[in-house]
Amino acid sequence: MGTLRLEPALSRLDLLAPPVAAALEVWPAEAPIDGDQVLVAPIDAELADTAAFCEAYAVGLEQSANCVIVAGRRGDVTRYAACVVLATTRADVNGIVRRQLDVRKASFAPMAEAVRLTGMEYGGITPIGLPKDWPVLVDARVVAMPHVIVGSGVRHSKIAIAGPALGALPGAEVMEGLAREV
Repeated sequence: MGTLRLEPALSRLDLLAPPVAAALEVWPAEAPIDGDQVLVAPIDAELADTAAFCEAYAVGLEQSANCVIVAGRRGDVTRYAACVVLATTRADVNGIVRRQLDVRKASFAPMAEAVRLTGMEYGGITPIGLPKDWPVLVDARVVAMPHVIVGSGVRHSKIAIAGPALGALPGAEVMEGLAREV
């Protein structure tokens, strides 16, 4: 994929955030691939943001998926979810995501909160290794991709993974229309 130097992720734990490494070590048996087939590549941390990354490493935006953390409130209860959408789309936070979380209002979680709750770096948050009680909402277009690039939990690397594997993560729910074209 592009000019990335991909290696098996389990052989390069130094390129993964601790929760991501821990999740890959116990990769779910029901996933369509096993954890040894999740690949990782080092990148320049200054180029971790999607547009800069895609340009620098010759990866198409349509091959890149973003994982955004959404927080929604109903009364005194805050509910969190991860949304995984292609970089050419944007999650429908105030429509589908809000209804899925059954909250009055939903928005992107504040950066410091997302980092603290996930144990990952902002700009590198990935659906692999998130808190077990969070739903992982995956746009159907992501699952249809043979492979996509996602964060690794840190800014200095990226993961390449089969789209169907993201839809098989613990807590994942594949949703049509989760995202809208940009």
